[in-house]
Amino acid sequence: MPSSELQRIYAFLSAFARRQAARTVDLPGGFAVYDDTFVHSRANNQVVIDKDVDSEALPAIADEALGHLPQRLISVLDDEVGMACAEPLIRAGYTHSTYLIMLHAGPVPTGGHAEEVDLEAIRIPLTRRWQDFLPDVDDDEVVRHLVDRREARRRGADVVHFIGARTEEGEVASWADLYLDPATGTAQIEDLITSETHLGRGYAGAVLTTALRRAADADCGTRFLIADAADWPRHWYERRGFSVIGYAHGFERD
Repeated sequence: MPSSELQRIYAFLSAFARRQAARTVDLPGGFAVYDDTFVHSRANNQVVIDKDVDSEALPAIADEALGHLPQRLISVLDDEVGMACAEPLIRAGYTHSTYLIMLHAGPVPTGGHAEEVDLEAIRIPLTRRWQDFLPDVDDDEVVRHLVDRREARRRGADVVHFIGARTEEGEVASWADLYLDPATGTAQIEDLITSETHLGRGYAGAVLTTALRRAADADCGTRFLIADAADWPRHWYERRGFSVIGYAHGFERD
């Protein structure tokens, strides 16, 4: 049984996915989210499993829910359920990724000189980063959807901030989302990204510090983020007071 804090985070993630979506359809074990405005975004058009599910039936459930799309994404919020679903989904051609739910348990840092920005302020550097992440994609519409979908995230939580750290010249060098639910004291920091030309200069640390401080000022004692278990940023977060308290799972298929 997940801890009460982890259960609160799972509930927050489930609610965020529903609220962000243009429409939802309930399914066995969870629901599907859709947004035709961002049809190239897997996160906006996916199946979310937030309860027990028949793991052998899940591939067929996803096919029915996402059959009109060229891609599939299934997010399983509970670790035990995700592990049970892994074998049937891998047999069905999915790749499996494990994600770490990391809670900020250290003291809230002081300082941080990042500020709230709007989507237009990060559009150009965010577009460049997506082009770096997806060098084989030559469809401008795909990248545009991945950039513009950020605005839809404002529906996902009671309070949504885009936090950015600027260079002396005024360019936004690093940025992240901050989602706040003061009613439950929960805050998520999401998609912390730094422009390629500004890596290693402390901008990401300024964004993270500012986001943590804003979350604490909003009385959000549960401050978390999600990191790829196989990627290096998890260690960077650990050095800044985050620790792993749970797991989520993602399954993708083209």
